[in-house]
Amino acid sequence: MALWALGLLSGCGTVGDGTAYTWGWYTLNPLTDKGASNLSFLLAGIGLTLWLSISAIVVSVVLGILLALSGLSRLRSLRLISRTYVEVFRAIPLLVLLLWVYYGLPMMTGLQFGAFAAGVLSLALSDAAFESEIFRAGIQSVAKGQREAAQTLGLSSRDTFRFVIFPQAIRTILPALGNQFVYVLKMSSLVSVIGLQELTRRANELNVTEYRPLEIYTALVVEYLLLILLTSWGVRRLERRMSSGVR
Repeated sequence: MALWALGLLSGCGTVGDGTAYTWGWYTLNPLTDKGASNLSFLLAGIGLTLWLSISAIVVSVVLGILLALSGLSRLRSLRLISRTYVEVFRAIPLLVLLLWVYYGLPMMTGLQFGAFAAGVLSLALSDAAFESEIFRAGIQSVAKGQREAAQTLGLSSRDTFRFVIFPQAIRTILPALGNQFVYVLKMSSLVSVIGLQELTRRANELNVTEYRPLEIYTALVVEYLLLILLTSWGVRRLERRMSSGVR
């Protein structure tokens, strides 16, 4: 690993057949006009990647909460709907679901989805199945005594859930929710197959013109790594702040 890193820094390495490989970092060198243009083109996908991921996670959280509440309902029909949804969408590969939503769903509904809308819908539908199980476990983890105490104080079922059960459940499941956002952020790269100009799609297009796959995809790895590290840091900080308020 140390030798490989040294070769990376020095601009050379070896390929599979043992021949020398000369790194072409000039492709992304910000000190040259061409390199700065390529780097700017690649970095421009960060905003769309984040917007896609945030939109999908918001929709999936809302849908996941509804599914979790349905799964905990006293009505057998609602529990069946929730369980069926979770089992079906957890079993469908995300790429297959994305292609079906983008190409197949418009043929069924007559509505034409853009790449962004299809990406958000696919990511949200898939992630909601996992979010549902996370929320259900979090709600069930709250002690029954908390609900009984709220009822003793005269709170309605709605207020008991809103002010007593749900806040405690959120503190419990926050790490799992953070993991799901990281998952959605990584899986957003699949939306590149339907033409959305996010990070991965831009890297693919840049590679077609420059044909320096190792350098370009190494830069792509670094971009995703930094995004995910920042996301994880933010989730941990939020978790500490929420925990500090509990005495």
